Amino acid sequence: MNNDASDSLFDELSPESPGDWALSLSLPADPGHRDELRRANPKDPDAPAELSAQWASFFEHIGADGFADLNRRSDNLQRQIRDNGVTYNVYADAATGLQRPWALDLFPMILSPRDWAHIEAGVQQRARLLNAMMADLYGERELLKRALLPAALVQGHPGYLRAMQGMRPPGDTWLHIVAMDLAHGPDGRWWVVGQRTQAPSGLGYLLENRIAIARQFPKAFAGMKVQRLAASYRALMEGIKAMAPEGENARIALLTPGPYNETYFEHAYLARYLGLTLVEGNDLTVRDQRLYLKTLGGLEPVHALIKRLDDEWLDPLELRSDSTLGVPGLLQVLRAGNLLLANAPGSAPLESSAMLGFMPAISRHLLGEELALPSLATWWCGEDAALREVLPLLKQSVIRPTYPRSGLDTVMGQSLSPRERDEWAGRMVRHPDHYTVQSWLPLSQTPTWSGERLVPRSAMLRVFALADGPQSWRVLPGGMVRLAPRGQLIAAMQRGGSSADCWAITEGQVDHTSLLQSAPSTLALAHQKRPVTSRAAENLFWLGRYTERAENSIRLAQIVLDHLGGEEPSSRPLMAWMSATARENSLVLADVPDASQSARVFARSLIAGLSPAKGDPMAATSYSVGFNLRALKSSASQVRERLSQEHWNLIERTEAEFARDCATLTSDAEYTTAEALSALQNASELLAAITGSQTDRMVRDDGWRLLSVGRHIERLITLSRALMLGMEHGCVHDAAGFEAVVALFDSTITFHAQYQQRRDMVALIDLLVMDRDNPRSLAWVVQTLRSRLAKLSQTAAPHDAELAMALPDPDTWVLADLSNWQRSPEGLRTWGELAELLDQCELAAGELSDEITRLHFSHADRKTI
Repeated sequence: MNNDASDSLFDELSPESPGDWALSLSLPADPGHRDELRRANPKDPDAPAELSAQWASFFEHIGADGFADLNRRSDNLQRQIRDNGVTYNVYADAATGLQRPWALDLFPMILSPRDWAHIEAGVQQRARLLNAMMADLYGERELLKRALLPAALVQGHPGYLRAMQGMRPPGDTWLHIVAMDLAHGPDGRWWVVGQRTQAPSGLGYLLENRIAIARQFPKAFAGMKVQRLAASYRALMEGIKAMAPEGENARIALLTPGPYNETYFEHAYLARYLGLTLVEGNDLTVRDQRLYLKTLGGLEPVHALIKRLDDEWLDPLELRSDSTLGVPGLLQVLRAGNLLLANAPGSAPLESSAMLGFMPAISRHLLGEELALPSLATWWCGEDAALREVLPLLKQSVIRPTYPRSGLDTVMGQSLSPRERDEWAGRMVRHPDHYTVQSWLPLSQTPTWSGERLVPRSAMLRVFALADGPQSWRVLPGGMVRLAPRGQLIAAMQRGGSSADCWAITEGQVDHTSLLQSAPSTLALAHQKRPVTSRAAENLFWLGRYTERAENSIRLAQIVLDHLGGEEPSSRPLMAWMSATARENSLVLADVPDASQSARVFARSLIAGLSPAKGDPMAATSYSVGFNLRALKSSASQVRERLSQEHWNLIERTEAEFARDCATLTSDAEYTTAEALSALQNASELLAAITGSQTDRMVRDDGWRLLSVGRHIERLITLSRALMLGMEHGCVHDAAGFEAVVALFDSTITFHAQYQQRRDMVALIDLLVMDRDNPRSLAWVVQTLRSRLAKLSQTAAPHDAELAMALPDPDTWVLADLSNWQRSPEGLRTWGELAELLDQCELAAGELSDEITRLHFSHADRKTI
């Protein structure tokens, strides 16, 4: 709905206060669901419902005029999500592709001080209980001996790790991050629906939600005394350091499965916010029962690891042997007491929905306390009595899988026909331990903005307990709300749900701690300097190479199409050079006839191969423009935490727009040259912006130096080879060919400014080979490479200084010697010393790439530091 439509709706209404506006624009909650917006009058149930106190305060702060502004705020919110690159990867979402923008509603869920105090106490208690359960399950196992937990449920669970038996984590703290999924029942009670202990997701999205929504309602956020989040994140980091083997000097990293994980955005976001190194499994290695990070300078110790992958993938030696996400030997490091792993492995059985039914008795045994937050009634069907009790109740219940990877999904009993319920009952009788049944609770419904009115949607609240010291937890105030699509009963992001912020109102002082405003000392800053992992270095190196390769291939494609589509026929030497150079750069396949034989066929082949579609057989053999842009994006996705959001957005936009332009282009059988040139020009302009981001907006650390080295290696190879081909085919002695070579070096304006209309080889060699002020000359490229490698050798590895010496030295190049030519027996001009130099440059660049790979991206022969 547009703003004009909303204005017309408001004109039809004449409420007296902002609260009246809200009530007049809101739909009631569905029957049986608690309405978070309204409160009933207990003295007169038939009286019209009023706004709850917290929502009345919210609407007073935005004012009556704020309602007409809600669509603009909603648009701003969606734009902010897109601009910030907040995504949630949906594996099965074929319609939108792998990544989609994070779905965030405009209105927060608002919790009263009373509700929050109750939730806080209950979640904190459950964190203590779960930690005590972990200590018992991998220690004395009293819960199993006393039959407070069925042994089949625990030891039969695929996530029970016998390798952890007898292990004691630092500070006797097994769980540093615990998430509870809560539901607000029709009776006003909060219920625990599920718990996450392996690698709970949401801490990053929660933070992004808070920042985004607070910007849309700054007056309400400040005026309503919403409790802040930063102090809890800081307490988590301080607690980890206090318990880690190295204490305050501990190096902490965040372990991610990688950019294809569904919640990768928040992994990178959290690492940046908390000042941690984001690592993948192959960034780490185990030596002498200690964990090390592979960096450019060698192996650096890691003392604490926050993991964002499930336990089974952690160690291929002792857990899943097919895992490529973990670190071989990691569990041995844990057993040796040389690492704090948050959370400790082995907690998967606690996540089973069946566990909730046993926790009241366990709490009385381990804590001597009744649970402050009750669990929904839960039956594990592996017990005969429970199975018999629950079979008649399926219509009012939810059927859940007991174990992960069982191939089962959550099923609402009320959505099944009588015949389907009978079929489910039969399955449960045949394999009872695979099923858990939970009573169904109508989720409370919180207001959301639809564009013209307030629409209630079912909500589930995820709240986090964070360890702030040995066996001590604090609850992050607020949480992440998951909203079910309108008319659906399950709130899940994978099922098309969305999210909302959660505001916990406090009656006390608001904590204004900020991790963004901390000012560590000079020594601390030096100590916290971010290392460059070998994986990040390798991806940055190839990011530089693919950026340069894409630029060169675009420029060459433009030159070829301009000449082949021109009004005047191109000379034979130019045709030969274009054909050879296009093949060398994979713009056309090897079996395409030369341009001199059929200019039209050559041009159509080049255009058809600009961006082969994914799955196209040509994509496997062509490394043309589209391939290079996709490879550029792939390398960049591996180091997103090192790129500005604008830089990443440019990379995504360039690849997407070029693919779209080429898809339109290749649907036309005529392969219009003008349209192809337009697509190439657009991509060229966007690549110039990407290059600008790499040059001006990245920290000059060793990672950036390797990116620059990659670019200049690629430039040296491409330009040396192109100039060699120009001499071999006589192109440089032809007027049009001479201009084409200069254009490929991106030096046309410079050349004519310095040499006017001269087209002799001395001028060409002077500018394209010797001129150290021309960033496209070979001397400038070699000089820059030597400089980058020399700087790298000071901070990473002294071997880089030796690599620099292997490059040809521009100080020894003499223009007169390079300009001498001789006539071959066939009567052709040959450029002996120049040809030798070009061969040296091309060969040295290739060898340099191989040596950098050996020295910096593989650590088979590196020592710890």
